[in-house]
Amino acid sequence: MQPGELVAVMGPSGSGKSTLMHILAALDKPTSGHVAIAGQDVGSLSDADVTMLRRQHIGFVFQFYNLLPMLTAEENVLLPLSIAGKKPDSGFFEELVGRVGLKERRKHRPSELSGGQQQRVAIARALVSKPTVVLADEPTGNLDSTTGNEILALLRSASEEYGQTTVMVTHDASAATIADRILFLADGLIVDELKRSEPAEILAAMNRISA
Repeated sequence: MQPGELVAVMGPSGSGKSTLMHILAALDKPTSGHVAIAGQDVGSLSDADVTMLRRQHIGFVFQFYNLLPMLTAEENVLLPLSIAGKKPDSGFFEELVGRVGLKERRKHRPSELSGGQQQRVAIARALVSKPTVVLADEPTGNLDSTTGNEILALLRSASEEYGQTTVMVTHDASAATIADRILFLADGLIVDELKRSEPAEILAAMNRISA
């Protein structure tokens, strides 16, 4: 996967999507082959070094946001840097907050935000440390279609302008249309691949796999 590339991963239930994401996130080690992130072979690193690699190079976006309810939106965004003992780049942080549309909501807690706003916080949190890779697990699965499209546009533009690789697991053919490539999994293997495609082509590939 190349810098700035957005890749969608699709497949039926049990195809290995979650396992792939865990391996890419350095949460699990592959039984064969290797995963390299920012030029480092993850399998050769100690647990402490893997933790440091995640903090420096991997951002996460989850379907259910995973925000801390006692923190404001701004504090949730800055959490990865706080854990790492780092101070934010103030210029980049302000640009990021503006990009995700949170300038007027930064002091609100998650309970005071809509689902779409909470996902915007989650995306900003994933991007604030300027990661090499962003992993997005069903980022629109808990949102209505209009809000979901806004979140997809945000992921697409962030990948293009910040240059990080984005890997998105999705079951939604419309969501997958923003990807540069779509990988289809079955029984733990990549069985098909499409370049940027329309929903009908993506659904046809899914039907072939399911059959």
